[in-house]
Amino acid sequence: MKIKDIYKSAVERGIELDPRGKAEVEAELKRVKKDFDELKEDKKKDFDKERLTNPYADTRILYGEPDRDIKAVLVGIDMEVGEVLLADRLRNSGKPVDLIISHHPEGRAMAALYEVMDMQSGILLKYGVPINVAEDIMAERIQEVERRLLPANHTRAIDAARLLDIPFMCIHTPSDNAVADYLQKIFDDKKTDTVSDIIDILKEIPEYKDAINEKAGPKVFVGSEKRRAGKVFVDMTGGTGGSKNIFEKLSNAGIGTVVGMHISEDHRKEAEKHHVNVVIAGHMSSDNLGMNLLLDNILKGVDITATSGFRRFSRK
Repeated sequence: MKIKDIYKSAVERGIELDPRGKAEVEAELKRVKKDFDELKEDKKKDFDKERLTNPYADTRILYGEPDRDIKAVLVGIDMEVGEVLLADRLRNSGKPVDLIISHHPEGRAMAALYEVMDMQSGILLKYGVPINVAEDIMAERIQEVERRLLPANHTRAIDAARLLDIPFMCIHTPSDNAVADYLQKIFDDKKTDTVSDIIDILKEIPEYKDAINEKAGPKVFVGSEKRRAGKVFVDMTGGTGGSKNIFEKLSNAGIGTVVGMHISEDHRKEAEKHHVNVVIAGHMSSDNLGMNLLLDNILKGVDITATSGFRRFSRK
């Protein structure tokens, strides 16, 4: 495979699995194209043209010619300078590494992470929150994340990859879309009377079963296993954690339980205040599930070496 084929397949699969629906994603791309066309020529040169075909700013080829042939990849959840050096060490030891694939974004994809968070408004709309309300409560959180990312030294890993000439890409939201789609379908199809039923289902999935051995398995953070689950909302995509104010809106929309990757203390308190059960499936384990589902779909005939918190479980 070529780098560009892996990248294109990841984006296309992310769009297919986007919880907003393919039509909404295509409408977003049309809006971006319209904005680009209306720019003056001197502004167009600064425009990220990847946005015209890729709605996920946190998924990018960060170093390497797109036409490079790839036979072996090193995949991890967080691929930073240490992992880049590991890739070089593996190559020098006779283990081929043609491409580094990180789940969490690095470089300009990390700096632009906040741009993906708009999709959370569309997801909330799907679950009964009016779009004007969803966009309003997300706006402040998006600006907060943008301010937090701005001063970060986000090019370090990419600089190391460039010096060692190791191609580097990251796949974030398409992978998160994969895990959100996978779990939401399970909870929609299976009977989950109580919160304990949710925990039992998660424990049967290899990535979460493995996480239990690492003391990072699924846990109830708000509510209890004996409580009724009600309608289940899998909240695992959209850049990073959204506004803490969503719990009131979700409760009003009839959501009984949120299944997520992680939750801050402020968000946990808001969920408790509005009587929404919260099950944290696990961060690394959920990222593992998403990446495994995606890699099964987009990599063909490519050798995969796992590191940095990634565990390969193939469903092929």
